[in-house]
Amino acid sequence: MEFKEYVIRQNKKLRRGYTTGSCAAAAAKAAAGMLLSGSVVSQAELVTPGGVRLDLEIEDISRGPDYVSCAVRKDGGDDPDATNGILIYARVERSAGPEQVSIDGGRGVGRVTLPGLDQPVGAAAINRVPRQMIREAVLEAAGACGYEGALRVTVSVPEGEEIAEKTFNPRLGILGGISILGTTGIVEPMSEEALVKSIEVEMRVRLSGGNRRLVVIPGNYGAVFSKNELGIRPEEAMKCSNYVGETIDMAVAMGAESLLFIGHIGKFIKLSGGIMNTHSRNSDSRMELLSAAALRGGAPLPVLREVLEAATTDEGLRILKEAGFLEAAMDQVMEKIGFYLAHRSGGAIPVEAMVFSNLYGLLGKTKGAEALLEECRRRWRTE
Repeated sequence: MEFKEYVIRQNKKLRRGYTTGSCAAAAAKAAAGMLLSGSVVSQAELVTPGGVRLDLEIEDISRGPDYVSCAVRKDGGDDPDATNGILIYARVERSAGPEQVSIDGGRGVGRVTLPGLDQPVGAAAINRVPRQMIREAVLEAAGACGYEGALRVTVSVPEGEEIAEKTFNPRLGILGGISILGTTGIVEPMSEEALVKSIEVEMRVRLSGGNRRLVVIPGNYGAVFSKNELGIRPEEAMKCSNYVGETIDMAVAMGAESLLFIGHIGKFIKLSGGIMNTHSRNSDSRMELLSAAALRGGAPLPVLREVLEAATTDEGLRILKEAGFLEAAMDQVMEKIGFYLAHRSGGAIPVEAMVFSNLYGLLGKTKGAEALLEECRRRWRTE
């Protein structure tokens, strides 16, 4: 049965979904009920931590002498989610263990290998809130059946290992599968909060591993340039997507020693105007900022008009290069970027940047960028 709750995002009506944690809890509740009562459960009712009531269909039931296994199909709603449509399984069996409900991960659920995550090293990547949801759901089923003994729950995701390669998990040191996630039990489509949370988690892992000087790239362009031109391996840099400001805020709050951003001019020109979320739906003004920098660099009015009319930053760069004002304009851009990065951090830590173009290579650096990069390289050489 399709979950029909909606939110409005960017003037669009989008359907909400439910998390892998909700799926695991509902499957565990149904499996426990079937194990203890001997009946067949076709639907499991669940109230999420966010207060939303779900009635989830139970699939692929299997039984043994001392266990029941079943699954719930993940529904991410209109969120672009790699786990959408997959089955999340829970196997429940009686246990002689000390815990009334013990929870572990099976096939396709990742294992934590680095400190700083929600669960300790060695544990299954089933986060705290989903664990609580599973525990409460199983205890509810046990109570309805009058059972007071111990139960063991094993969560598995047959497609999990393959899907995990499309997620942040390998970068975070979660190996062998996906994480069972969720804080409210509900998936909010196109949730900025979820993206920022993933950046926070990766940063915490890196800092917990002793890496206090962070190299940060927005996305794939930065990763390719950093590797090919600066010799930075992908695992040595973390991603921030469009959330430059939030990344700085988190780094300051978590006690990072420094940040070095490496970004494409198409996004990072916006930093020269103090714009700390570089997504196009929040701001553009690329040509305006580039032409303003060119004006401060001495470019004449006809050149400025050409830049303002350019469709892309690379086209604007070409105009400035041919007119002989590219270097002067980029000096102005980097001065402004340096000012606004320092302003956002409040001077708490050094925050520097390098800006590049796919066509013209490295375009500029803030004053302390090269020194920060060399400090990072020295650390990498000793690892």
